[in-house]
Amino acid sequence: MSSAGELPEALARRFGIAAAGLVERTAIAVVWRVELAGGGVAGLKVFHEEGLANEGPGLAWMRARDGAGVVRLLDQQGRAVLMEWQEGPSLGDLVRRGEDARAARELLSVAQRLHQGADTGAGLSLPPLDAWFGALRDVTLAAACPPEAARDMLAARDIAERLLAAPREVRGLHGDLHHDNIRDGARGWLAFDAKGVRGERAYELANAFRNPKGAAALVADPARIAALADLWSEGFGVERTRLLDWAAAKCALSICWRAKGPVGADAEFGLLARLIAARGG
Repeated sequence: MSSAGELPEALARRFGIAAAGLVERTAIAVVWRVELAGGGVAGLKVFHEEGLANEGPGLAWMRARDGAGVVRLLDQQGRAVLMEWQEGPSLGDLVRRGEDARAARELLSVAQRLHQGADTGAGLSLPPLDAWFGALRDVTLAAACPPEAARDMLAARDIAERLLAAPREVRGLHGDLHHDNIRDGARGWLAFDAKGVRGERAYELANAFRNPKGAAALVADPARIAALADLWSEGFGVERTRLLDWAAAKCALSICWRAKGPVGADAEFGLLARLIAARGG
């Protein structure tokens, strides 16, 4: 455990931090596990930018949930957010040690909790899901893009356009719910790192089909895709095909985001093909 002096001194004073240990540095923030002078531990996330990257709406959504299925936000000053700490493991850790079926059930349970009762996003300024899909809507394909992948990208674009044209059960969403954004702790499995978006309820589970990291072969296994679709569609109360539609659309959207221009090659082309095949298209 490193000293609080390694944090900006003003933050250590502001949040009453006695000691801090660096957890990770990401492209958007630095995360610390901190011991509070008054007792207890918490997580401190310090964003690199004043705009909080793309997580500002997610913080508002989490604050509105007041700890129901998510970590509690304890305090905030500018770019620094103090939140409830979950010691772990994450659901991603469970998958990577061979407990994928258990992780799938726990993820479903968290999703069910997040969508119980009234719409948490009501009254919040959450971006519309349609706006997120601009990159896929405007996708261009590089000459080097394999023909099969090009076909699948265009098919996913068409799927997304159909879904977005007639959304169902629109409400505030976590927006990035997957195995490594759910950790265990004193209050059980809780979600964190929400993006915050307003869109169709079935989208909430779309990104989980692509996760967790470090298990690429498992994630792309058609048997696993089918098992998740069966479990989650029944347990979450959404049509199986529509759930897979969203999974394929999200996979293609992520490919577009990574490309930052014409799509030529991507490690998830194989997964996209399997998601489309699983839905029968």
